[in-house]
Amino acid sequence: MMFCTPVALLQRNILLFIVVCLTATLPTIAQSSKTSPVKGNIITTGAAAAVLPDHDSTYYHSFDHYITTRFYFSQKYAGLELERPIGVSKFRYVPNTSLTMGVGVTYQSISLNLGYGFGFLNNDGIKGKTRYLDLQSHIYGRAWTIDMLGQFYSGYYLTPKGLAASSPDAYYIRPDLKIRLFGVSAYHLLNADRFSYRAAHLQNEKQLRSAGSILIGAETYYGIVKADSSLVPSALSENYGQKGVRRLDFIKLGPGIGYAYTLVIQKNFFLTGSLCASATLDYSYQQGAKEKAEKFDVNKDFIYRIVAGYDKNNWNVNLALVGNQLTVTSATTKDKYLLSSGNFRLTLAHRFAPGHKLSNRLRPLDDMIRNVRGR
Repeated sequence: MMFCTPVALLQRNILLFIVVCLTATLPTIAQSSKTSPVKGNIITTGAAAAVLPDHDSTYYHSFDHYITTRFYFSQKYAGLELERPIGVSKFRYVPNTSLTMGVGVTYQSISLNLGYGFGFLNNDGIKGKTRYLDLQSHIYGRAWTIDMLGQFYSGYYLTPKGLAASSPDAYYIRPDLKIRLFGVSAYHLLNADRFSYRAAHLQNEKQLRSAGSILIGAETYYGIVKADSSLVPSALSENYGQKGVRRLDFIKLGPGIGYAYTLVIQKNFFLTGSLCASATLDYSYQQGAKEKAEKFDVNKDFIYRIVAGYDKNNWNVNLALVGNQLTVTSATTKDKYLLSSGNFRLTLAHRFAPGHKLSNRLRPLDDMIRNVRGR
């Protein structure tokens, strides 16, 4: 039986598949501002015309024509955990990523953030060295949210400290371990009139009253986990069914549903939580030193967002976590692989109205955004 052919075929077509998904989704997002004849359209009476708001302004206020600037600290990650029998020691591979300091700006639906991991913020050589490129894009439209991942990680350490290591005060280092993860998810907010994701994550809107929304969408992922030797350290191999596996390839695709809610406390404090769960059809292919195996299965995955903050007088300070957890079936044992990725961020943001000269310079950008929205 040929095992390489399906994997090679998936590798050649996964990027094309993601592009097709985005192509099908983005036009819908661009048209979301034209969802009803009452909200977001021009109503003409005789010679006069007025633009009605595209949301319920008693629930959240939009600062679309303000400029939102931010200063932030963030840290991204992509980890791996192996399921094990009850009573067996838990371990997790974690990257030694940098704490990044950066600045950003948002105007209407366009955001730009630039950050760098300065040396004085990062000095933890005991955990080994991780080389990584982590491309995470979280797009918060008025009625849609899209997450895109492109993660390339090389070099991990094992937690907890001392497990499988040469001494209790050292970490087991795996410079040969690599994780590659690509994915895209798109979810539609059914109550976008009253609930704002942008208020928590972009700071260019403010949630005035508590509200929530059901989300409906879909997700797809493709990933590779590989190392020069077994993913399970030899000192732990007797307790793990995944022993001997050196490489894991997988692809996931399926629908999802979720719920998001913002609790507003005393007008200015807010707590936003969101959880989306998907049921994905999975194909996994794993390879050891001598054997290869593949399997189809159905698994559950999660995307979660938690933001807590304070918003008053055009100032916003918040602490946010955006992440996901993927479950991948092992082809040779009932114990599965758990992959997690995400981003922690502490943000201080300020909104201000542009002056006359700056407004004129922004007018071409306004026209471009208006054309994309079809308004």
